[in-house]
Amino acid sequence: MEAVVSTAATEDLASAVAPSLVTDLPGPLARQVIERDARVTSPSLPRAYPLVPRRGAGSMLEDVDGNRFLDFNAGIAVCSTGHAHPDVVEAVRTQAEMLLHYSGTDFYLPIYSEVCEELDRITPVGGAARSFLTNSGTEAVEAAIKLARHHTGRQYVIGFFGAFHGRSYGSVSLTASKSLYRATFGPLLPGIIHAPFGNRFRPNKPASPEALGDLDYIEDVVFKRLVQPDEVAAVVVEPILGEGGYVVPPDGWLQGLRELCTRHGILLVADEVQTGMGRTGRMWAMQHWGVEPDIVLAGKGIASGLPLGAMVAREDLMTWTTGMHGSTYGGNPLSCAAALATFELIERDLADNAAKVGARLLDGLRAIAAGQPVIEDVRGMGLMIGIEFPDHDVADAVEKACFRRGLLVLGAGDSAVRMSPPLVVRPDQVDAALGIFEEACAEVARTR
Repeated sequence: MEAVVSTAATEDLASAVAPSLVTDLPGPLARQVIERDARVTSPSLPRAYPLVPRRGAGSMLEDVDGNRFLDFNAGIAVCSTGHAHPDVVEAVRTQAEMLLHYSGTDFYLPIYSEVCEELDRITPVGGAARSFLTNSGTEAVEAAIKLARHHTGRQYVIGFFGAFHGRSYGSVSLTASKSLYRATFGPLLPGIIHAPFGNRFRPNKPASPEALGDLDYIEDVVFKRLVQPDEVAAVVVEPILGEGGYVVPPDGWLQGLRELCTRHGILLVADEVQTGMGRTGRMWAMQHWGVEPDIVLAGKGIASGLPLGAMVAREDLMTWTTGMHGSTYGGNPLSCAAALATFELIERDLADNAAKVGARLLDGLRAIAAGQPVIEDVRGMGLMIGIEFPDHDVADAVEKACFRRGLLVLGAGDSAVRMSPPLVVRPDQVDAALGIFEEACAEVARTR
């Protein structure tokens, strides 16, 4: 049995500023785990690099060999309040001592409706809201597709090229970030149409309405050539592309999309699974543009690492009836307890920290880019930042060079690296990460 880690050791890890590597990567214990993993897990799991974490605190991770890493991917933007935040841990511990599980689909869990009440309070959807709780973001997407089709009586749903909404059948049908996610699984969900996302960064490519995601494409191509607007149930959009490259749309694009949906009676669904929960410096990314969707989808950081997602819809849209949708585990008491603690922490100071420290990170990355030609673009909001490179191989090389130095980042899109640290990340940790990232970029530039 693994030895219990002392509180003092956890505090020491949380207070660390920079990585500390004591073995080559991967270390001997990590290699044992990787070898076992290769024998018994699904080969579909797309591992980024040989990280084998054992514990975490704040913005730091420690692997099974004692190597310490500065975590700037937060478990793919999931550990919003940092690793093992004491308030979240205490909330989960207290709940676990009372009730581990009872299905919110068939019975009345007090903490289930408490989370929904909080989501009603913090989620702007143009009126009072009701929520359906899920195990994950992809399940929230599935629920939104079903509700939109049911409520409107329409069959078509519009998504965007570059978007990622999940890997279950409905969500992967909307996903259009990589063809690999859809390959050999067809036929996928019918009635899904894709349009260009508002992407202002197009290196070495001619500008055109299609390339820039001009909203006229939906009117002039989708509605004129493919389907009538009164056949479209919903438009599902990530306010900022996530897995598709951390692409921030130009000002006015989301407002125009809202106007288009309102004009044609189409529901606007904001997939805030990655952009929400304070990551961009506001509770929801849509708030930066003053846009109120009809349905908001949450996941990832909503419960600081415990499995939870939510579909939050304006009350008048919740017209489905008893038994039409449910989930055995969705809204599990432990995840709900973590979510309530997470909401409080984000509203108290973590969204503000994401805005302030994120600005420091963004400025630092742009300063590096000014002196490093291998970087083509730096973009983002709050602690959701993408760095564009000339091609996938360069981005991948930078990601791995960072890992060898103890900084955890992830690739995104065709040729970008994303940074999405926990919202508790400190300025001194940002400065340490910038130094490592600059070294990694310089190393890759020398080998090109």
